[in-house]
Amino acid sequence: MSNSTELNNTFAALANSTRRAILARLADGDATVNELAAPFDMSLPAVSKHIKILERAGLITQGQEAQYRPCTLNAVPLEALASWTEQYRHIWEARFDRMDDCLKQMKGTTNE
Repeated sequence: MSNSTELNNTFAALANSTRRAILARLADGDATVNELAAPFDMSLPAVSKHIKILERAGLITQGQEAQYRPCTLNAVPLEALASWTEQYRHIWEARFDRMDDCLKQMKGTTNE
C-alpha cells in the first residue's frame, strides 16, 4: 500500500469523533469490543463497524485470547501522520508569529 493511500485511510478513520474516542481509550491500554462500546449510546454492531474501519486503517489490531478479542492501539500510522503534518509546521508557526506581532501592535495602539 502506498504512503498516500495509508495517509488517506488514516485521515478517513480519524474523521469520526467516535473512532477518535476509541483510539483515546486504547491509548490507556487494550480493551475488548464490549469495553470500547460501553461509553457510547449506540449498538454493539455499530461500534464494531467503527473498530473495523480503524483496523483497516492499521490503527488498531485485534488479538485472540480464549473467547476475547482485545483491541490494541497501533501508533505507526499516527507517526506517519505526524511526520506528514510536520512538513507544514513552518507555515503555521510563521502565521502565529505574524498574528502575535499584529496583536502586540494592536495592544500598543490601545495603550496610548
